[in-house]
Amino acid sequence: MDPAANGEWIPKPGRQVAARRYERYAVVTHLVRPGERLVQTLAPYLAGRLAAGDIIAVGEKIVAIAEGRAILVRAVAPGWLARWLAARVSQHGHGLGLRRAETMEMAIREAGWPRIVLAAAAGALGRLMGRRGDFYRVAGRRVAAIDGPGPTTIPPYDRYIVLAPCQPERFCLALGRRVGAAVAVVDVNDLGSEVLAVSPGLEALLVQELLRDNPMGQGAQRTPVMVLRRAAEREAAPASRRRLIGTGV
Repeated sequence: MDPAANGEWIPKPGRQVAARRYERYAVVTHLVRPGERLVQTLAPYLAGRLAAGDIIAVGEKIVAIAEGRAILVRAVAPGWLARWLAARVSQHGHGLGLRRAETMEMAIREAGWPRIVLAAAAGALGRLMGRRGDFYRVAGRRVAAIDGPGPTTIPPYDRYIVLAPCQPERFCLALGRRVGAAVAVVDVNDLGSEVLAVSPGLEALLVQELLRDNPMGQGAQRTPVMVLRRAAEREAAPASRRRLIGTGV
C-alpha cells in the first residue's frame, strides 16, 4: 500500500449488534516496527477525528511487535515434540499456524510442554466427537494468539512468528488516556474474533461481535486499527404522521 495512504479512514459496511448499529472505519497505518512507542505513533491517526462514544480496536499483532515479541523463524530450533505435534495439526484458515514446527515450538515455550500435550489430546478427542477448538481452549489465549508467517503476511513479518502481547491491558489504558476513547486489543482473522483486553467499562462481547466478520483484513491492507462508532438514530416520525402510518392512510 502507498505510504501516502497512512492515516486514511476506510469505511466498512456497518454492523448491528442487538438493537445497536455501528459504523466501522479501518485506519491505514505505517508498518509498525519492534520497540516502537505505539501510543505515540498511533495517536496522530485518531486525533481530531474521534466522536464521543467511539471505540478503538487495535490488532494484537502490532501491540506484540511493538513490545518486541516478533521472533525470526530461522532463530527457532524446533524440538522433536514440536515437529511431531505440528505434523498432526489440522488445516484451518489460510495460514500454516501451528502446522509449522517452529510455530509449535514457540507455543510449547509459551505454555509449557505438559499443557500443550494435554491440549493436543483434548483436540484429538474433540475431533473424534465432531467438535473443533478444544486444543486452543486448553492451551489458552497466549497460544491461540500466536501468529505464524503465512502467504498473506506483509513483509518483513512473513519471516517472523509473532507471539501474544504481554501487556495489552496497559496499552488499552495508555492509548485510551491519550485519545480520550475506549480501546480494545483484538485478535481478528478469517475464523472469527477474540478480545484480549479492553478499557475499563468497555463491553468485550460487543467488540467481539462487531469484528466477527474480520473487517480489518489480515493481508497487506495495513489496517490494524478500527474505529467503531454508534450510528445516529433515525429521527422518529411526528405523532400525527405515526397515526396516519398506523391507520394505513
